[in-house]
Amino acid sequence: MKLGIFLMPLSPPGRTLSAVMDEVARKALLLDSTGFDEFWLGEHFSATSEPIPSPLMFMASLLNQTKHLTFGTGVISLPNRHPAVVGAEVAQFDQMAKGRFRFGIGTGSLPPDWELFQLEDEDVRKRMLLESIDIIQAIWKQGPPYKFDGEFWKFGIERTVDHALQMGVMPQPYTREGPPIHVSIATPNSGTSVLAGERGWGPLSSSLLLPPGIAAHWAGYSKGLAGAGRKVTGENWRVVRVALVAPTDAEAERRLAHPQSSVRFYFDYIRQVLQRAGKLIAMKARPDMADSEVTVDGAMMPRVIFGSPATVRDKLIAFRDAAGPFDNLLISGMDWSGPNEEWERESLTLLGTQVWPAVRRHFAGREGAAAAVAAQ
Repeated sequence: MKLGIFLMPLSPPGRTLSAVMDEVARKALLLDSTGFDEFWLGEHFSATSEPIPSPLMFMASLLNQTKHLTFGTGVISLPNRHPAVVGAEVAQFDQMAKGRFRFGIGTGSLPPDWELFQLEDEDVRKRMLLESIDIIQAIWKQGPPYKFDGEFWKFGIERTVDHALQMGVMPQPYTREGPPIHVSIATPNSGTSVLAGERGWGPLSSSLLLPPGIAAHWAGYSKGLAGAGRKVTGENWRVVRVALVAPTDAEAERRLAHPQSSVRFYFDYIRQVLQRAGKLIAMKARPDMADSEVTVDGAMMPRVIFGSPATVRDKLIAFRDAAGPFDNLLISGMDWSGPNEEWERESLTLLGTQVWPAVRRHFAGREGAAAAVAAQ
């Protein structure tokens, strides 16, 4: 079972890109020394609140500064760029990381990016994602000549191939099969969960989903795995969650309710984005709720796992029991403005050194007991 962080990264308007990147780098070094396994970073082109357009470029600067972290793109929006460019850049980063890399893909979630790239049709984005990843994997699996004649991209290298000089040869990843592929899933009954199982991709389940929605992902994912003849297991499944750990339950609740809390900002920001996009249903307690009824507290409290180390341990165990057997937890990273750096440093440290090791021991003991009973 692995523990990681998932960073949009989200920051209040007005922060400079350089300040945000400096903060994220410091956060990576903290995680590398406190028991975290993975570091996932988002890609956005048109929002200073989600400011990093090239997670690969940024994460490359961290490779030689860290020893334990595996890096993941959370996610590269494949419709936004030419698949040959994505495939070449991912192959290069995978070579640089020497296996410390996971390739997260998606269709994007930021409306201004959709407008920027003229991709406001959701069905088109989905078709482009599938065509793009098929092309990328084909490039990795074959040598030249290349020829692709898809719905959205038509290109190749045929006339200028020179095998003796290795001209016309596209970059290859660290291993022949390429880095593990993961796909983001934001809605409960998305067919993408089934597709992930069929293709052997790892799902990335959204932090906004409540346990029944996460459980629906497991139902679809396990169905896809079984249908493709793959082992039905949650070892490649990652669930994103917001968590806040403090020395006591009362202190965790105080920090969560604080007017400067970055967790509150996180949910208020997402609430506004979803409302503008006409997708606020993701935060509603029931389908017939009016948009005006969706409050920050109403959206936040059911979705945040908070409390003392012992309380958060117990909540995470109960959450996994309700949601499904995911083996990898990704904590949503928060902004460090005001008092939040001190609070999140403590929260992440407690998660990495106390909470997650206890969660691992709990499930290892349970699985060991189950195996012993089965062997009798």
